[in-house]
Amino acid sequence: QVQLVESGGGLVQAGGSLRLSCAASGRTFSYYNMGWFRQAPGKEREFVAAISRSGGPTMYADSVKGRFTISRDNAKNTVYLQMNSLAAEDTAVYYCATSRMWGYYSRSYYGNWGQGTQVTVSS
Repeated sequence: QVQLVESGGGLVQAGGSLRLSCAASGRTFSYYNMGWFRQAPGKEREFVAAISRSGGPTMYADSVKGRFTISRDNAKNTVYLQMNSLAAEDTAVYYCATSRMWGYYSRSYYGNWGQGTQVTVSS
């Protein structure tokens, strides 16, 4: 079992940047592919980005390509989401999660969800 804790959210103006972190407990972090999802009020939780166990292959939602970058440091048991050129539509609670499968956007393939961190972008 892995426990995940997100941090780094906050209030930022449109066009600004934030870096989210997701710290994992346990010694099995490197066994998992990692994903970031987000959920805006009244909307379904949606895929944002994922990174493979090795930190090599990555995947992004079309809405964030070119603006967000996912990375991981297996020595620190942490995955990051660098968010640039933020817009009001990026406002949401951001969650990280684990997956033993690679290449899936559906949240049904992810587990061990963290509690989330709020990102609010003011226009």
